[in-house]
Amino acid sequence: MKSDKVLGQKVHEHLLQIGMETPMNSSPTPRTIERKQEIIEEAVTSIMNALDLDMTDDSLCDTPKRVAKMYVHELFKGLDYTNFPKCTVIENKMDAGMVIEKNIKVMSNCEHHFVTIDGVATVAYIPGKKVLGLSKLNRIVNFFARRPQVQERLTNQIWHALSFILETENVAVYVDAVHFCVRSRGVEDGNSSTITSKLGGEFMTDPAVRAEFMSLARG
Repeated sequence: MKSDKVLGQKVHEHLLQIGMETPMNSSPTPRTIERKQEIIEEAVTSIMNALDLDMTDDSLCDTPKRVAKMYVHELFKGLDYTNFPKCTVIENKMDAGMVIEKNIKVMSNCEHHFVTIDGVATVAYIPGKKVLGLSKLNRIVNFFARRPQVQERLTNQIWHALSFILETENVAVYVDAVHFCVRSRGVEDGNSSTITSKLGGEFMTDPAVRAEFMSLARG
């Protein structure tokens, strides 16, 4: 995947300005990827030792290293804006109407328990001057999902990023997801899912546009 760290930095600054960024420590000298992996590996080793797991076992001995690599390069890579996807926009010469991308896979992790959030997103916008490549909608959803999250913030971050890039408030985001902090622990409810939405512009003010989007998102 091609990335655009310049656009990523602009989106990051925009989210900071509106108070929608993921809570992060600010550091004048950010840790390198290698150092992050070292710290995580040490921490996972401590957790496993606290659970009295045998760290000499050939199935367990490399687990801290695997977890560290997974956190930095996969599950939480959306914390690093150098990974922000390159977003190709073109002039809306074709006078495109509503654009909807359905069933975008959402795979994230609850920031309260670091367990899985598994769901789908529907994203729509009404183009103004700009049209965004379809795959970029999926990539933006995935970028913000790949960090410790709460679904409410995830939904808003997707909306604000798209609104910023497309320069329009005519954006709608709908997320339906299962939270394993509810399914696998606590109340242990295997049937419920959580739905969040963020609507702007005509999706909020025009009942017909809102109804069309919600019907397609739920269908």
